[in-house]
Amino acid sequence: MPLPQHEDYTTEDIYHLPEGTRAELIDGQIYYMAPPTRTHQKLLFSISRTIADYIDSKKGICEVDIAPFAVFLNEDNRNYVEPDISVICDTEKLSEKGCTGAPDWIIEIVSPGSRKMDYFTKLFKYRTAGVREYWIVDPGKNLILVYNFDTSDSEQYTFADTVKAGIYEDLYIDFANLK
Repeated sequence: MPLPQHEDYTTEDIYHLPEGTRAELIDGQIYYMAPPTRTHQKLLFSISRTIADYIDSKKGICEVDIAPFAVFLNEDNRNYVEPDISVICDTEKLSEKGCTGAPDWIIEIVSPGSRKMDYFTKLFKYRTAGVREYWIVDPGKNLILVYNFDTSDSEQYTFADTVKAGIYEDLYIDFANLK
């Protein structure tokens, strides 16, 4: 008996979804996203503001973008994600449509419906696409996982900790003061 066929979707299909539908595309498969919670949005704002303020204070060229912001991973039409926070230091990757290629640093804030995607699917996808650093911020588990793909290191923190960003020499985010 043949296996069921799965349709292979493209970014064109994402752009033809009904207005307001949030979805991502990974290896040709569409994954729908639930609206974020208030806690999620507060963390998103606080973390992105901290990073943007740091970059501004250093007169840096990196850009901080927050969801919904299109990232076309692998520079193909089969991978489209909207990371919660993307830090892009190569401005050649940026256009009005979003980022083509891997951001330098991605942060995903876990929601109950995104746990499997953030911990497994996106971890693998971001690593293989060339993202340098990936943080999983999980308010439900009081946990921050930091993956530095440049050095193949990973660290685990709690919301009581101050976490150092790997792509910057002196950027620290104090999670105890974010809530």
